[in-house]
Amino acid sequence: MSREVTERLQQLRAQSAAGGGAERVAAQHARGKLTARERLELLLDQSSFEERDAFVTHRCDAFGMAEHKPPGDGCVTGTGRVHGRPVAVYAQDFTVFGGSLSESNAAKICKVLDLAMKLGIPVVGLNDSGGARIQEGVVSLAGYSDLFLRNTLASGVVPQISAILGPCAGGAVYSPALTDFVFMVEGTSVMHITGPEVVEAVTKEKVSSEELGGAEVHARVSGVSHFTAGDDAECMAQIRRLLGFLPLNNAEDAPLLPNDDPPDREDPALDALVPDAVQQPYDSKDAIRSVVDQGDFLEVHKDFARNIVVGFARLGGRVVGIVANQPAVLAGVLDIDASVKGARFVRFCDAFNIPLVTFEDVPGFLPGKAQEHGGIIRHGAKLLYAYCEATVPKLTVITRKAYGGAYCVLSSKHIRGDYNVAWPSAQIAVMGAEGAARIIFRKEIQAAADPEELEQRKIAEYQQRFANPWIAAERGYVDDVIRPRETRPRLIRALGVLHTKRDLNPPKKHGCMPL
Repeated sequence: MSREVTERLQQLRAQSAAGGGAERVAAQHARGKLTARERLELLLDQSSFEERDAFVTHRCDAFGMAEHKPPGDGCVTGTGRVHGRPVAVYAQDFTVFGGSLSESNAAKICKVLDLAMKLGIPVVGLNDSGGARIQEGVVSLAGYSDLFLRNTLASGVVPQISAILGPCAGGAVYSPALTDFVFMVEGTSVMHITGPEVVEAVTKEKVSSEELGGAEVHARVSGVSHFTAGDDAECMAQIRRLLGFLPLNNAEDAPLLPNDDPPDREDPALDALVPDAVQQPYDSKDAIRSVVDQGDFLEVHKDFARNIVVGFARLGGRVVGIVANQPAVLAGVLDIDASVKGARFVRFCDAFNIPLVTFEDVPGFLPGKAQEHGGIIRHGAKLLYAYCEATVPKLTVITRKAYGGAYCVLSSKHIRGDYNVAWPSAQIAVMGAEGAARIIFRKEIQAAADPEELEQRKIAEYQQRFANPWIAAERGYVDDVIRPRETRPRLIRALGVLHTKRDLNPPKKHGCMPL
């Protein structure tokens, strides 16, 4: 290779690595944001990044664009490794044309997604963009459409992760929304369909961009975001941790990670976790951390629909997806948001061969006009559908309440639960003893000389007869009634047996989930 060619190659590489130049990089840092390449340095294992299409430029010659064609065109793409395992990546560079999507860099991203599908490796997209490149008009919109198609085709084939590290507005939001997990950064990440100016023009409502679609809004209110970080560096660390729990693709198992937490370890503290008073709350995350390997639990959607807990952990080194009602929030009741949150997580785990472990303490579905009018029937059916459809090993521990239709929904034996056990504190019934007794014995109680005394006796009678795990155990609806301290070893042994499980759904193009 001639000296001239070598120098030209070095020059192009330097221009690509420099992004939009020192001034724009400084402005990016002043906003509390890292550059695209700095983020990739933190995300990927050291020296593992292999860049692709570093010399691609845009093809737009209108509006003075012909004079400025930086190599890379505002998007860095390639492959690398996280924990030694391969991953495909793309990172939008806000210092070049505001990270706007052009025909050329859309094609780069699509190539990365196509490659990920071909190789069977996860995709991580680092989004920091002003949206479609206005100078290119419909061509840039076509680029978004191409990307949306890839996101959809890759769904359930390879894990897809999106980090929102700056603005993400208009049609650009739909690519992250089609992926499996969305990360946002406090103070710098924003996602919304229409900006504050449009909102004010149409609705006369004055709202800031942060109030409209900031990290806290999407983590707590909308549920669009699954994880929130304090800065870019923390976000990259969170993504690395999540990838450690995920398989490379839908044909592989999640990585096995042996550890020194004994599989036969028991925890006597679990015997006293559930209060004797049925209305008294407790934190289901105490049970989760007590049971899983080394107490390591990666909670997903932590701030959204907090009455249900979902996340990843390991049991005996094997990755499992945890779903748990949270008695400490709304008594662990299922409502619209909790149903959707749970359904999405269950379907992800099923798509990627991750066994499901459910800790059940649920008084039922949340009653009320707002829930009924909001479609609790339709949304609750999503969680039921997800559990029914799932063919991965499904293990359930009933810790206390398992009432009504919610008992059926949460991985019961009747919807192909594989290993279902109950603690002695379990109450498996149509409803709570108080409500049931007042309905069944209403006339007797009204006619009694001492209605209050008879009501209490009937409540105790119903509780003794039905509000316990023994009737279900007699019917085979639970496989065993176990001491709480035994939960960890029992689940690990069951997982070992169920590891070779093979279950199939009827042949079909796809089901019609109640969306």
